[in-house]
Order: sequence, then structure tokens, then C-alpha cells
Amino acid sequence: MGVDSGLPDFRGPEGFWRAYPALKHKGFGFTDIANPEAFRRNPRLAWGFYGHRLQLYRKTTPHNGFAILKRWAESKPQGVFVFTSNVDGHFQKADFAEDRIVECHGSIHRLQCAATCSDSIWPADDFAPDVDEENCLLRSPLPTCPACGALARPNILMFDDGDWQERRYEVQRENLRRWLGCVRRPVVIEIGAGRSVPTVRHFSESLGAPLIRINREAADASGATVSLPMNALEALQAIDPHAR
Repeated sequence: MGVDSGLPDFRGPEGFWRAYPALKHKGFGFTDIANPEAFRRNPRLAWGFYGHRLQLYRKTTPHNGFAILKRWAESKPQGVFVFTSNVDGHFQKADFAEDRIVECHGSIHRLQCAATCSDSIWPADDFAPDVDEENCLLRSPLPTCPACGALARPNILMFDDGDWQERRYEVQRENLRRWLGCVRRPVVIEIGAGRSVPTVRHFSESLGAPLIRINREAADASGATVSLPMNALEALQAIDPHAR
């Protein structure tokens, strides 16, 4: 969903390394930097990666596909509920209601204690990372836990992550459960959900509802009612004149 806003696509090592050539030179792939051990091993490198992403997501404007989805939802009796593995916060930025969003992998706009002193999660609003992009290193002070002073990390579910604080996610899932209990004849529009980490695909198919799968690389029809091998914005704009 975010690629059409100009955000990088990390699928495959080449896409990741195009966005972060400094990590290619160090021999790091996505799974090497997107894990809790990276924060223990080299926190300035880990925060160089996540700090750059945080600033990128903050300054990027969500594309018009978000507005199209929101307009469709506003015409329905129970509106819309978003289930996303994106951590960029762009559904909130596009004015989708906070209590109608599940971020199943967390959010880069929230922090937690890397030492897990508690289950606290707090906004990253006061953290303004200054990143040496050439070397992917954080230059500004490392963020710390307000309770114990240890390093803070993003409240994102990483690879091999037993430390992710999921209290916020659990509240979101309960909101979704209640909403699903009120709706009739839901339709799922699944956008860009891949197979390598199939959380969103499994959720989409689990509802047993009509499913429109939009995915340029992997629009297989298994489990889908309609499959469109298109980019997100392209597909939503094509559907829009026919939406009721």
C-alpha cells in the first residue's frame, strides 16, 4: 500500500539494499537489522535504519488510494476496519479512525523499553532522529526508556522477537472483534499482502467473506473471489468509477 506513496519496498534483498546501500556494504539483509539483537549488538546502526524510516514515514504523504478507500467506507452503514501489517501509520495520517485500525506488527510511531522493564508503550513524537544516511548510523542521542533509562526501541514486531510489547495490539484486536460482531455482508479488500509473512493473507481468508486481492507480484486466486495483478493505487482508481 505504501509503495505508491514513494515508500521503499523491502521484498527481496535487492529492494532492501537499494533503499539502504550502507547495509549492503556491511553484508546486512533485512532480517539482520530488523530484530531485537541488532539493538543489543549495535544500537546506533539499528536506530540508523529505524530512525531513517521514522523520518521518511513522517514526511511522506499517503497517496490518493487511501482517500478512495475512506470514501467507499463512509458510504457503508458500519464503515471500515483496517487490518494492516504496515508500521508506517499512514492510515491514521489519512484520517482513518484510530479505533478502527489493527496494526498487527505494531507501529514505528510508538516506543517500548528494549530491556522490557515493563509493558509500557509510549509515542515517539519527541524523538527526532538525525541519521548519517551514508553509513546508516544515528548521530543524535539514542532514545531511552523514561522508567529505567535503558535503550528504547520501536514497538514493532521484528524477526525472532520475544520482547515485543503487544498490549496496544491486543486492544486493537478487541476493537476489531466487536466491530465484526456488528457488521453484515463484509467485503475484504486485500492490498499488497505477500506470502513470505502471510499474516494479512491468513486474516483476509479467515473471515470467509468476498475477497478482492490486489497484488502485482502475487495475485493468485487461491482463497480470493477476485484477483487483480495491479499496484494499489492503479487498482483502486480502476475500481472507483464502478463502486457503489
